[in-house]
Amino acid sequence: MADVTPPESTSITDDPSYRAGVIELLGVLAVGELIAFDRLAADSRMAPTLSDKAALAGMAVTEFHHFERIRDRLDELGVSADEAMAPFYPAYERFHANTAPSDWLEGLVKAYVGDGIAADFYRAVAETVDPVTRELVREVLADAGHSEFVVQRVRDAVDADPRVAGRLVLWARRLVGEALAQAQRVAVDHDALAGLVVGSDGSGFDLAQLSELFTQLTMNHAERLARLGLSS
Repeated sequence: MADVTPPESTSITDDPSYRAGVIELLGVLAVGELIAFDRLAADSRMAPTLSDKAALAGMAVTEFHHFERIRDRLDELGVSADEAMAPFYPAYERFHANTAPSDWLEGLVKAYVGDGIAADFYRAVAETVDPVTRELVREVLADAGHSEFVVQRVRDAVDADPRVAGRLVLWARRLVGEALAQAQRVAVDHDALAGLVVGSDGSGFDLAQLSELFTQLTMNHAERLARLGLSS
């Protein structure tokens, strides 16, 4: 993907529009991490074994710690997490209402595929911002080894019953469609965040780069499916 130029020397207080964009970026990430914590904790109840339950609970705890990191950064900027998250909560609620997993395996695929698309998108957006914000986003979106757990469990299930694969491929296809639509809506519907994505000062993506970004997101999705032992 073509490079974008982050504002290396920009103080977050120099430009009110830029500051608002960073706050919106942190807000959307904070609500995502908080809902991911809640969802993973709930999904752990569907886990078939105690070790699987513990693994998902551990993933939930990691998501909550990520939320705390973002909340603390928002506090430093003089903004409450509630205030920053509120505009994005309805979009996340719609996404999760439209993609409620029916069983353990669908929950795992959602955590890996659906969350992976969102993480790729916001990680790319973070390349357009200042180094402090960029590093925080990279840290909270880091994998932390969770993908290996999901990949192994899904591959084991497919090996045990190959009929499972077709259902999970359709599920993953639905997830990627919903995730991409959500990312586009969020970026378009919030002016300050949109300013980061397509910055007029050359720090954002131009139209060609945006097209390339969404192409890359789709390619990453195909790679994730391959790792799960599923075909797109």
